[in-house]
Amino acid sequence: MRAFVIHPKVAKGGLLAAALLAAVSLAPSAQAEGRWRPIFNGRSLQGWTPKITGHPLGDNYRDTFVVKDGAIRVSYAGYDRFNGQFGHLIYRTPLKAYRLRLSYRLLDPGMPDAPKWARSNSGVMFYGQAPETMTLNQQFPVSVEFQILGQDGEGARPTGSVCTPGTNVVIDGATAKAHCTVSTGPTIPNGTWTRLELEVRPDGEVIQRINGADVMHYRQVELDPRDPDAQPLIAKRGGALALTDGYVSLQSEGHPIEFKDIEVQEIGVAKAAR
Repeated sequence: MRAFVIHPKVAKGGLLAAALLAAVSLAPSAQAEGRWRPIFNGRSLQGWTPKITGHPLGDNYRDTFVVKDGAIRVSYAGYDRFNGQFGHLIYRTPLKAYRLRLSYRLLDPGMPDAPKWARSNSGVMFYGQAPETMTLNQQFPVSVEFQILGQDGEGARPTGSVCTPGTNVVIDGATAKAHCTVSTGPTIPNGTWTRLELEVRPDGEVIQRINGADVMHYRQVELDPRDPDAQPLIAKRGGALALTDGYVSLQSEGHPIEFKDIEVQEIGVAKAAR
């Protein structure tokens, strides 16, 4: 809570009452924020479920997701070919209003038969559909992606963009037309531990941060009625499009990556001061 300092000459009557009321009104907001809690124990994949294209929910095909040195590693050591087997490691509990933070680093080399766009590419998915509603051959959950990009060549390749598989978001007052909207994030060489933070606010605003700096803002996340993976979800919801919660997952797109220090802080709506 922000501290207020009141000068002795003005600490009287209405000014004092107004200052005290302002201080008290800030308190509920602080109280509405929970403690940061780990959602990865650093030792196992307990609490996380893999879903890999072409394989049933829960099948960690060829140990795509492993735990090594306190980090979740996307590993292709057991693969002969990538063969379009996009994967997601899904946290067990849907989240609504929260902050998520973790550290990641992309590793080399990637799978040679992965798509060109997937080189040095991964992501954190959120607002995700329930894992049991994904089809066997579905490549990506209906969700929003906090995209992770590493350097690929000499040009700029900002990390921290937003992508929308089966969803729509509003940026600067308009629905984003592109599948991915480029962030203001830096270009980060592979092998560099990088801090990622996601904030999903109770009012629907979303903020993405890289190494403490805001790189993307948007709001009003909705299911996309044009998307074939989203259409059955919309039907089950009676046509409703707006999303207020969903599952978080870590992506495997053909390039090795590590995630560690994964924590969540739940945030709520501040109550009116009494």
